[in-house]
Amino acid sequence: MKILIAEDDEHTREALREVLSMEGYEVVTASDGLQAVDFFRATRPDFVCLDVMMPGQNGYEACKQIRRIDDEVPILFLTAKAEEIDAVLGLELGADDYMTKPFGVKEIIARIRAITRRTAARSAKKEGEDQFMMDDLRVVPSELRAYRGTADIQLSPRDLKVLRLLHEKRGKVVDRNQLADEVWGIDYFPESRALDQHISQLRKRVEKDPASPRIIRTVHGAGYRFE
Repeated sequence: MKILIAEDDEHTREALREVLSMEGYEVVTASDGLQAVDFFRATRPDFVCLDVMMPGQNGYEACKQIRRIDDEVPILFLTAKAEEIDAVLGLELGADDYMTKPFGVKEIIARIRAITRRTAARSAKKEGEDQFMMDDLRVVPSELRAYRGTADIQLSPRDLKVLRLLHEKRGKVVDRNQLADEVWGIDYFPESRALDQHISQLRKRVEKDPASPRIIRTVHGAGYRFE
């Protein structure tokens, strides 16, 4: 899962990068609100952490702009302010939660996981869908997990979007343009290599035999298909 961290304090920013990278997250960092919005458009992360007080553009303004681009991506505010009015304002602007600095490593990891699960459950409810099968894989959107027997596989929100789209289009080829539009966003055009790399990594986790895939099959020169 890719996380964007926007924090003007270099020490805090790099500490968060290190901690989250060690947990297996892919981390993109920005030092102010303007850069955060630019990086969001360019990289389309699965989760956003926004410091409130940043130079150039504060976290509130960055949040509003990100919400215009994507109204579902989870957003967590990081703030040194504890006043209730700040928390209320942040949530009214579309943030999913907030944390007051200083905070512990375990606390922010737990909060990120909780928000991600909560937004996944909300999205699954919106889609009217609890779970679906892809070959022998049971995908549970509300948990951001897939199950093969008793083994569970963690999914990012983007992983889930890829699997859901392939499941909905079962038997049909889903080309790269459609994946870019529906999974990454209509104003984001990832390079073919970047998209293929994401699919390759997802395939390693969800396929019983990635060398002979049954869930995400490549249709050369066209895209991907789930039979």
